[in-house]
Amino acid sequence: MRPGARMSAAIEVLTAIETGHRPAAVALADWGRAHRFAGSGDRAAIGNLVYDALRRKRSLGVRMGSDAPRGLVLAAALESLSLSPEALARELETTPHAPEVPTADEMAGLAAVAAAAATPGAAAASETFADADIPDWLVPSLVRALGADRLVEEGRALAGRAPVDVRVNTLKADREKVLKALDRFGAQPMALSPIGVRIPPPRGGARAPHVEGETGHGKGWFEVQDEGSQIAAAMADAGPRQQVLDICAGAGGKTLALAARMQNTGQIYAYDTDRRQLRPIFERLKRAGARNVQVLNGGDRAGLEALGARFDLVLVDAPCTGSGTWRRRPDAKWRLKPEALAERLRDQEDVLTLAAPLVKPGGRLVYVTCSLLPEENGERIAAFLAANPEFAIEPYADVWRRTLPGEPPQSADGREDGLLLTPARHATDGFYIASLVRTAAA
Repeated sequence: MRPGARMSAAIEVLTAIETGHRPAAVALADWGRAHRFAGSGDRAAIGNLVYDALRRKRSLGVRMGSDAPRGLVLAAALESLSLSPEALARELETTPHAPEVPTADEMAGLAAVAAAAATPGAAAASETFADADIPDWLVPSLVRALGADRLVEEGRALAGRAPVDVRVNTLKADREKVLKALDRFGAQPMALSPIGVRIPPPRGGARAPHVEGETGHGKGWFEVQDEGSQIAAAMADAGPRQQVLDICAGAGGKTLALAARMQNTGQIYAYDTDRRQLRPIFERLKRAGARNVQVLNGGDRAGLEALGARFDLVLVDAPCTGSGTWRRRPDAKWRLKPEALAERLRDQEDVLTLAAPLVKPGGRLVYVTCSLLPEENGERIAAFLAANPEFAIEPYADVWRRTLPGEPPQSADGREDGLLLTPARHATDGFYIASLVRTAAA
């Protein structure tokens, strides 16, 4: 497909997303099934166009004078398809099945988009935080977390394409082995995680490599896992022969990381309220060679509570809005509503209420979210500590020095209790990590 035809397809998909209120991945998959003639390269380029338009919907819309699918796709195509405004206009004029040639107003908007890309420090003049590319209703929360002076920089990083991050499974491989296996993709050691490998994000119309199809993945040498998630698993500080509970295990990403850190000793209990979320964990445990994990029945709260206060570590990878993952799921930020945040806050309170009595005196409760919102992070922990005086928070720098090499980085919120990681500050997804010690019985 020519670039013009790819733009038409992206407009069609983006229209389906907005009119049908559908997740981008679903709309793209449906388009692919209905257009079998499109090759894998075409589908990748169309997906990039759609996601890039969603990543910068606010700032592109301001410069184009409209956030309708057509204008957003034309604007996103400048970078995604490596076109100048003039080349884009020529492409649309000469390609069958392409969108209509840009109007004079659209050409002016495209020129503004191109100028902004050439001078990344420039901001859209019409709205203070337009270039942060975040929903208006979340601006106050993110200003509290990140500061007004950093909001645009952080928002731009959240609107960028994400790399492919993998965690080396030290039960079966080391980092050099994985670097060699993924060398043709430009793999490099991570800056913060000592067992992490990063493949740079794709440029233009290129697609990210499918590393889960690689032989090394099939042999259990590595798992796809963002660097922030790797840091969270490391800072959980699970040690050999400990009793550990991963209370929101999901598909088991952090469970696998804990098993490797524990060198297959001790016992990890993996639990989730949704048994469907747990289903993939069995295959992953077998592939990774993790033998110290017991998977509990999903949703069996009574069975979980019956285990009692036996755990050295309870990891709470809490349900959250996922605002820290917007690089990977840019449509989610525009679909997020205040009532969804309120529901997640209730979920967090519930899981912390469930988790706290399971920590033995002297044990730790480690709270993690992939969110940047203070309501889900520092404010949630402050409320928990007020209601549970038998717990005290450890300064994150102390935990870092105990679990990770090098000096701890500065938290993006400037605090010293929990650690807030962000794409702009740390080149990770957005993550919050707080380590709480149970100092006495309740």
